[in-house]
Amino acid sequence: MLSGVVLAVLVWLLLFAGFEASALKMETIWVLFLSLVPVYTRGQGVYAPAQAQIIHAGQACVVKEDNISERVYTIREGDTLVLQCLITGHPRPQVRWTKTAGSASDKFQETSVFNETLRIQKIQRLQGGRYYCKAENGVGVPAIKSIRVDVQYLDEPILTVHQTISDVRGSFYQEKTVFLRCTVNSNPPARFIWRRGSETLSHSQDNGVDIYEPLYTQGETKVLKLKNLRPQDYASYTCQVSVRNVCGIPDKSITFELTNTTAPPALKLSVNETLVVNPGDNVTIQCLLTGGDPLPQVVWSHTPGPMPHNSLIQGGNLTIWSIRAEDSGYYNCTAINNVGNPAKKTVNLLVRSMKNITFQITPDVIKESETIQLGQDLKLSCHVDAVPQEKVFYFWYKNGKQAKLSDRLVVIRNDPELPPVTSSLEIIDLRFTDYGTYLCIASFQGAPIPDLSVEVNISSETVPPSITVPKGQSTITVREGSRAELQCEVRGKPKPPIIWSRVDKEAPMPSGAMTAETSDGKLHLEKVIREMSGTYKCQTARYNGFNIRSREALVQLNVQSKAYNPEFYYDTPNPTRKHSENYSYVLQWTQKEPDAVDPILSYRLDVRQLNHRDLPPKSISVRKMEKGMLQEHLLTDLKVPQSYEIRLTPITRFGTGDMATRIIHYIEPISYPNPVGNTCHFEDEKICGYTQDTTDNFDWIRQSSLTHDPKRSANTGPTMDFSGTPEGYYMFIEASAPRVKDDKARLISPMYNMTARFCVSFYYHMYGKHIGSLNLLVHVKNKQPTQALSLKGDKGNAWQQAHVPINPAGPFQIIFEGVRGTGSEGDIAIDDITLKKGDCPRKPIVPNKAVALPENGTISQHKPFLCGPLLFFLFVLLR
Repeated sequence: MLSGVVLAVLVWLLLFAGFEASALKMETIWVLFLSLVPVYTRGQGVYAPAQAQIIHAGQACVVKEDNISERVYTIREGDTLVLQCLITGHPRPQVRWTKTAGSASDKFQETSVFNETLRIQKIQRLQGGRYYCKAENGVGVPAIKSIRVDVQYLDEPILTVHQTISDVRGSFYQEKTVFLRCTVNSNPPARFIWRRGSETLSHSQDNGVDIYEPLYTQGETKVLKLKNLRPQDYASYTCQVSVRNVCGIPDKSITFELTNTTAPPALKLSVNETLVVNPGDNVTIQCLLTGGDPLPQVVWSHTPGPMPHNSLIQGGNLTIWSIRAEDSGYYNCTAINNVGNPAKKTVNLLVRSMKNITFQITPDVIKESETIQLGQDLKLSCHVDAVPQEKVFYFWYKNGKQAKLSDRLVVIRNDPELPPVTSSLEIIDLRFTDYGTYLCIASFQGAPIPDLSVEVNISSETVPPSITVPKGQSTITVREGSRAELQCEVRGKPKPPIIWSRVDKEAPMPSGAMTAETSDGKLHLEKVIREMSGTYKCQTARYNGFNIRSREALVQLNVQSKAYNPEFYYDTPNPTRKHSENYSYVLQWTQKEPDAVDPILSYRLDVRQLNHRDLPPKSISVRKMEKGMLQEHLLTDLKVPQSYEIRLTPITRFGTGDMATRIIHYIEPISYPNPVGNTCHFEDEKICGYTQDTTDNFDWIRQSSLTHDPKRSANTGPTMDFSGTPEGYYMFIEASAPRVKDDKARLISPMYNMTARFCVSFYYHMYGKHIGSLNLLVHVKNKQPTQALSLKGDKGNAWQQAHVPINPAGPFQIIFEGVRGTGSEGDIAIDDITLKKGDCPRKPIVPNKAVALPENGTISQHKPFLCGPLLFFLFVLLR
């Protein structure tokens, strides 16, 4: 209320100072009004939480509502999925798309798409599921909307032939019962048709045929059972599958010839199931067919990953030339002829390799000591990463000679406290004579693989590490784009490697890994950016040193950076003002994170008319800058109806910051609502500033008696507008095909930037046996629309008037929503819309008007706002 008082006082001061309204230029008052209102009425309150809504495009087969009023988007596999997240809020929200595999899971996938539009070319079945649009801008809670995507597909069916195990004696198909099993992956579930030759088979059509679905197959399998196999059963069988042409997917089929020689595949390998080779060898594996009719197909595969590029397959033979360590894995030879189960043989191929030998010093664990002490136990451990790990041999030496094992010197190969296949040398009751240099050698005996070794020195000088940050180095401040060095000093012997990680941010190191290892304790960062600022932790590694609790220290990195980008204020109706052939535009913005950088001194403004060269840049000075404070600048002398590109760049003493860009368009000013009440007759093509909702199913149509389609459905809709003149226009919804039941069309008014009690009056025509419903919604800014009126069913072949009271609590729009009924005789029309301040007429609404008020049917009352009279006063002044 204070804002209204201050503004009113300023205006009255101008009047009492001797200025007359006729002498004030319209532009002056406009600038005065716009420069004062945001400062006092908005302050830091321009930040608004994110709102989101999902709309779809692309190649949908069907879009429907499911049982929880959520949209389901059906698409054929291989088509293009396009989902768009419509957002509002300030700062402009960031959008993140994520997906779950299905409605039962609430865990997001690891991958995300940061974009308002999600586009998936050639969508696959695994990409179906529930898609989430998460919009957040740091104000309030994020807005999350979801839509379920159902991918339709039909694979080629697979037909396999089986015989009951109890009947397997001698030759495969000379016994009584055979099962032809047809399986297909599809969505929705497929329908199956069996044929023998050209004859369609049905369940129990004779004693020798059964058709059934096995348990637990969920409709993807049908079995044709041939009992007491007869000579006529040796024939050609076809399994046809169909999803009834959903999404235009055609039927598919597969045929199998059953003979008295049909037999399953059989295989044998030329090598053992585990094969260990040396790097550089040429390896050949033979997979030999020993049976099967029809002739089986032999396929080689590799796990994990694809077949190596240095491999060659010829029939059942696999050759790998100059084999490498990364070629290790399981090689699978599979023979398939769709009879019985596939025959499969697997070779575990291991290529010898060794790398990364490390050591650990473990003081006496029993006494929980972290230092080496005479009279206590000590354990030295040695580990190497090897393939095959269990074939590694470890040898221990002391002072150049092989260590002599005794009751006090014990070697343990598999210590449960250490990684598998680790060799530990345990010294019991450490004595002075045990000091010395110990050497661990890891070896593949008899193989041409170089040994690896590591040396450990044990003496009175061998002490656990300590870690500190050098004086003056606990906080490092650097300019963005320069080089930074973070340092931690490690004392002790031996000095272990240092592991660096982020503390206050779940962000990776510049290398992309979550940690970085350094041997000297120094972390070098090249070309630092703002996102690298924060707290870093250095800690001692547990290998190549003492196996004790890690020592840690913290270093703070501050990055003196350029300013963040301005945030253009999109949610405010953009005020434009036509003056002769020019127009003015109030550019509004807030500054992102102004306190995170040096104070912003000014902004550089660049304006360029589209397809023309730049205008000279301007400097906008800054008096006060706080987070969330609305800034503005009036752009003048813009040419009607040209569009302009605006570039706004903050400037600090460190130079220019991040630039923000937007395009502004000229919009013809709309005078609605006028306090005296104007009526929209839809006579102008601009339809009084109303717009079609882009998220509905179809649009309202503007027409007159002279322009309507003469072939449209009879017995529905008006013949003329409310005035009864052939030239008069009205808006209506056409209910004929391709419209279906419950399709919606929404017509949205301009944004009314006033808060008061209003009455919405309009005429409607609802005639026809398939009439659906006409709803009036009120959409207050940054809130969900509420229903103020709902009319349903046939109201007769006449125009009738409705008066609806509304009391919006902020800038608002009204929405006319037409809902299609059960058939084509369901056209609904509206005309002569009036929005007036104050209460509705006390006379009752014309009979047969079922008016449903929102919620409990009462109209909420709001205290009058002082800005209402002030806006009315300014309106009169400007006129």
